[in-house]
Amino acid sequence: MTLIKPLRGLRPVPDKAADVAAPPYDVLNTAEARERAAGKPWSFLHISKPEIDLPEDTDPYAPEVYAKGAENLQAMIDAGVLIRDDEPRYYVYRLKMGDHVQTGLVFAGSVADYDTNRIRKHEYTRPQKEDDRVRQITALDAETGPVLLAYRASADVSEIINSVIAGDPVYDLVADDGVGHTLWIMDDVQQITELTRIFDAMDALYIADGHHRSASASRVAAAKNDGAAAADNSWDHFLCVAFPHDETQILDYNRVVRDLNGHSPAELLEKISAAFTIEATGTQAKPRRSEEFGMYLDGNWYMLTINKDRVPADDPVARLDVSLLQDNLISPLLGVTDPRTDNRIDFVGGIRGLDELEKRVNSGEMQIAFALYPTSMEALMAVADANEVMPPKSTWFEPKLADGLISHVLD
Repeated sequence: MTLIKPLRGLRPVPDKAADVAAPPYDVLNTAEARERAAGKPWSFLHISKPEIDLPEDTDPYAPEVYAKGAENLQAMIDAGVLIRDDEPRYYVYRLKMGDHVQTGLVFAGSVADYDTNRIRKHEYTRPQKEDDRVRQITALDAETGPVLLAYRASADVSEIINSVIAGDPVYDLVADDGVGHTLWIMDDVQQITELTRIFDAMDALYIADGHHRSASASRVAAAKNDGAAAADNSWDHFLCVAFPHDETQILDYNRVVRDLNGHSPAELLEKISAAFTIEATGTQAKPRRSEEFGMYLDGNWYMLTINKDRVPADDPVARLDVSLLQDNLISPLLGVTDPRTDNRIDFVGGIRGLDELEKRVNSGEMQIAFALYPTSMEALMAVADANEVMPPKSTWFEPKLADGLISHVLD
């Protein structure tokens, strides 16, 4: 099997695309999804969050939820809102958020290559979230949430994609959050063949966002194959959108901590100075480069710069900014040794800005906040290439792919 292959996309008819497109299933809770889908019968949230169509006390993991999602999907197909392309194709998907633009390729990625780590991971998954996606895929006989991948930028890929986007898109819409979603269909057999060849020559693809969807697709394929080796069935591939690594955007993922672990602000500053240079800024301290950290403490902003002798030279995980902060300050000084489980720490996506950090501290809910420089795609790929795992909450990818514009039917 090749690393990627075209698919017969299940997608909205053009005049319903804006009605169908919805945020990813995991960025809204049930109440938010119910509100967002109110008065929108064709919103894909009726498929990705089908508990919104059941009584409010319904367990979102109950069997009737997955059955309702399958019922809603079939209803949209029966109504002609969703159609399936007759022939396998690739699709070009462009995201635009403010001045940032990234253009990727939609395809079916090889589960076998995921299983052998050619489609590379960088974080752990949680069994409950995997189980949820397995039940959803099985109930729908479709994968409806694309996995966001990155590939090392390729001039050959860009040349083909640029020729496709010179034509008219099938969808061009702006979602409620202001993000633009544009989709082109690639049905030229020569282009499809050439792109398949180019990708198959790549050493690896990298999961950016969608580890649970990837792991769930692998489990579904294993169950359907019932112990047999992967073949070339639809379920031996999973729905992906891959962007060049130099276009994929990672925002900062910041930290707030509930208390100072018994230290006064002055005592904490003195202890921090053993590993960091400290500069009081007088204004919000947004890191300008890796190894810098903004800190908001006792109503004041500081810029922290870690001492060079604290930065490991050859460990791709330990040299990440999130690791440097955790290992040199948050764990030894604030006593948060396991950020996965300690409820004294919380995480704030960079899209909320530094004002949100001030708000959390000034309210008294938290006592200290840290602003980080965004993890680079090069750093992420280095961790994945080393077959290592990044610390929790290391990356915040924006903009997000929409659910509903392309689904992958398993038949």
